[in-house]
Amino acid sequence: MRIQEYSFGRIKIDGREYHEDVIIFPHRVSPGWWRREGHRLNLEDLKEVLDFRPKLLVVGTGSYGRMVVADNVYNVLEDMNIGLVVLPTPKACEEYNKQLEKGIEKVVAALHLTC
Repeated sequence: MRIQEYSFGRIKIDGREYHEDVIIFPHRVSPGWWRREGHRLNLEDLKEVLDFRPKLLVVGTGSYGRMVVADNVYNVLEDMNIGLVVLPTPKACEEYNKQLEKGIEKVVAALHLTC
């Protein structure tokens, strides 16, 4: 699953366009990613990701980086040996693709497409 394009509120992944927040897994995209507090990422918002247990999670905090990641997310991911990269979404898309090019297996991206 490769990100081909990103712009505010829009992302193209493997030829398919999405207009809502997404979680990208190695073999599928989960559209309509919803967070309980919108611009705050809590552990419960990542249940599907935690169940998958990726090697690395890339979080896109929005076009302008307005989404905040709760401290317990950092702590739990560290305890689970899941790497975490948090960047504004344009940079997060670049980082996700770089990790794929490096051949890192089980990379997941959770991307907020607006703000």
